[in-house]
Amino acid sequence: MIAYLGRRLIQSLLILLGVSLITFALLYLLPADPVRQIAGRSATPQTVENIRQQLGLDQPFVVQYWHYLTRLVSGDLGRSYIQRSEVTELIVSRLPASLLLMAGAILCELLIGLSMGLIAAVKRGTATDQTLMVASFVGVSAPQFVVGLLLLYVFAVRLSWFPIGGYGTWRHLVLPSLTMGILGAGWYARMMRSSMIDVLRQDYVRTARAKGLARGAILFRHALPNAILPVIAMIGIDIGIFMGGIVVVESVFGWPGIGQLAWQAIQRVDIPIIMGVTLVSAFAIVLGNLLADIIAPFIDPRIKLR
Repeated sequence: MIAYLGRRLIQSLLILLGVSLITFALLYLLPADPVRQIAGRSATPQTVENIRQQLGLDQPFVVQYWHYLTRLVSGDLGRSYIQRSEVTELIVSRLPASLLLMAGAILCELLIGLSMGLIAAVKRGTATDQTLMVASFVGVSAPQFVVGLLLLYVFAVRLSWFPIGGYGTWRHLVLPSLTMGILGAGWYARMMRSSMIDVLRQDYVRTARAKGLARGAILFRHALPNAILPVIAMIGIDIGIFMGGIVVVESVFGWPGIGQLAWQAIQRVDIPIIMGVTLVSAFAIVLGNLLADIIAPFIDPRIKLR
């Protein structure tokens, strides 16, 4: 286990280094000038040049990236160009809201997706199976902002069951979690159905049936633990996706997470915040995949970490 964790740690550091290099290079090549955003439209050329020198943006790409890496090693994500605050503090202040929304979204997609996939596998080839798979396809294909606005109109405006937006209570969490969960539920439903069908064809399931075990015991005690392994790996990926890809949902619902912070930074070309959010999201993906790999052997002892 220690050797495996050591190898994965080295791999993770290389991945994060690659993400930082690619992101920094793309931001460096942007046609938009962050100095103009800071100085304002009425700034003189001399003022713009002074700001550029103060921020070190007049230096070559290699020098800028090296300075960024040296600060990053010490845990310094830089200072926001626009908000004049430390990026670490800004991200930490928004992180609890994003983690709460991520947990709610994963719970929703698991409850909906696994239930749909399990029922579809058991009812394979029936009208129920076809209906659930069509519903999962619609969920996967629907844009998040459309789903979010539709849920807002029905459950917040028309029925007044939930608030239109904001943050603070469990009622504020339901609609944005459902919006993100519906997309993931479609993927989980299709994956769960396929995996469960394969497991139900295995010899040990036939043996359990021949012994006269109850259908529920066969499904939940013998088939489900093996069918759910691909889902666990997918959850690890979702952690990172939700951390960095909730810009639309947070904007629609006014949710004060790092997705909304990233969107504001993109609009203002606030490079330190964009870099910080990107690295945090990449770290979440790496951590999620690692946790999924570590948990898998506890569910299926046949899996060995190498």
